Parts: sequence; C-alpha cells; structure tokens
Amino acid sequence: MAKMLTEQDILNDTSGEYMTPEHLEFFKRKLLQMKEELINNATATSQHLQEQEATPDPADRATLEEEYALELRTRDRERKLLQKIGQAITRIENNDYGYCEDTGEPIGLARLVARPTATLSIEAQERRERLKKQYAD
Repeated sequence: MAKMLTEQDILNDTSGEYMTPEHLEFFKRKLLQMKEELINNATATSQHLQEQEATPDPADRATLEEEYALELRTRDRERKLLQKIGQAITRIENNDYGYCEDTGEPIGLARLVARPTATLSIEAQERRERLKKQYAD
C-alpha cells in the first residue's frame, strides 16, 4: 500500500514529479474532508436556526436577526465552495486536476495545498484580476 502523503510531504516534495497518484489521493482526501466540514457546519446552522427563541425586546430581536443573516451569508459562501469542491473532485477523477484552466500549465503543489479548489495558476489569476480591475474602473 502506498504511503499516505501529508501536507508537509507535499510542500517538501523535491522529486520534480507533478500530480502523481499519491498527490491526487492527498488532494482528494483533503477536498472530501473540507466537504464534510462544510456539510457539518450547514447542519449545525440549520439546527441553530430551528431553535430560534422568540424575544420580546426589539433590540435583542434585531441583534438575533443580524446574527442569523450573517450566519446565512457565511453558509451561502460555503455552499458555493461546496460546488467548487465537487468540481475539483471531478477534475481529480478525470486526471485534469492541478492544471491551469487558461494555460494548461501546472498550478503548483504549494498553491493547491493552500487552495485545493484553485483552477488557475498564480500568474493567470493575477492577469484576470488586473483585467477585471482595469475594466471595472
């Protein structure tokens, strides 16, 4: 059985090989773990919102509503992240994971450790951000 890589193993990899089966397995495990955490958070939020207490004081009620709104916005961002995680897992299964959508070049192991759902290399991401800023002004 192959050794299960750790984050440190990935970051210290000097073999020069990119996206080996061990790398793919590491990232798939990491993505599945992220997915499980997000689903657990969503479940906890759902239970928390169902336990809502009626508060007669308008200030307390407004505070609670603001907290719930913030929590729901956070869960919405996590829902979008769940979609990206699913897409990343699909790319792993299709052997497309770890390569830039724009250039086809390797994204880089360190970047993927930091952001496993990344689809662009740092250079391509920076280029997109510059163009977006340029056209937003």
